[in-house]
Amino acid sequence: MNPSAPNRARAKAVLSLIGNTPMVSLRFDAEGATILAKCEFLNASGSVKDRFAKGVLLDAEQRGFLRPDSIILECSSGNTGIALSMVGAAMGYRVTIVMSSGASVERRKLIRQLGAELILFDSAGRYQTGIEISREMAAQEARYFLPRQFENPHNAADHEHTTGREILAQVNGPIDAFVHGFGTGGTLAGCGKAIKQRWPQARIHAMEPAEQALLAGECPCCHFIEGVADGFIPPLLREAPLDGPIAVTSADAMAMTRRLHREFGLCVGTSSGANVVAALRLAAELGPKSNVVTLLCDRAERYFSTPLFDLPGSERTAGIKPATP
Repeated sequence: MNPSAPNRARAKAVLSLIGNTPMVSLRFDAEGATILAKCEFLNASGSVKDRFAKGVLLDAEQRGFLRPDSIILECSSGNTGIALSMVGAAMGYRVTIVMSSGASVERRKLIRQLGAELILFDSAGRYQTGIEISREMAAQEARYFLPRQFENPHNAADHEHTTGREILAQVNGPIDAFVHGFGTGGTLAGCGKAIKQRWPQARIHAMEPAEQALLAGECPCCHFIEGVADGFIPPLLREAPLDGPIAVTSADAMAMTRRLHREFGLCVGTSSGANVVAALRLAAELGPKSNVVTLLCDRAERYFSTPLFDLPGSERTAGIKPATP
């Protein structure tokens, strides 16, 4: 499909909905702390990964890497796949996503609903298998374009010049700490660089699942914080100005996510809850007047089939009989 003029108008409509997300102040009375959370779940497809999809595809088109017959091909645990499917559809390109069969069914359905082809693989706990599959496919078919989210320097650079600058403009006063989980490492590296340039004393921390604390030297294991810590340390994370990791258990992440749903009305996913747990730990350490920033990464709707929603229901039947005529 050729990105014709009508497609350009459609693409502009979608692309205008990506970025410039609001920042909210969240007061946790029980912890006696306040943190600042950037609402990335309000991006067009519902996650922070929309930024990468927009940036990398516009850049690839400008550089001539995307042609009218190109097929965008990427391995994704979900959010990047959804974002690329959305932006690719708006720009008029075919999209193929390689995804682990363990990803939530909602993510799969969203990708297919956006018109992309979905190829599932059995990861056996090894995400790199999907990356290898996508590279092999690209080597055999010249039409495939690989965004290479885990190693593309545009990933981190885009977050440095967009997300990071937005954070700096939205926070009143110095930033004491920024904490975020990592999948590709691009958001953490880019935002970390932007914040450190303006506030050199700011601490930059990587949130990672306690069950798979790779930065702490642990071996990969199963966890329920989808979209982060895919079993290896991505190349882009090496560029992040890190002051250290903060490990969060899946149980704590899910408990906090439910609190965000019920106490704040913020319908976000498990990685957002994990980020908030880590941010609250930093706020407790740095004091009540500190500015600790994190991201609310994606929406809750793509987690319906995950343990996050395994709760005893509060539904009941009304028990009202219809009136007899």
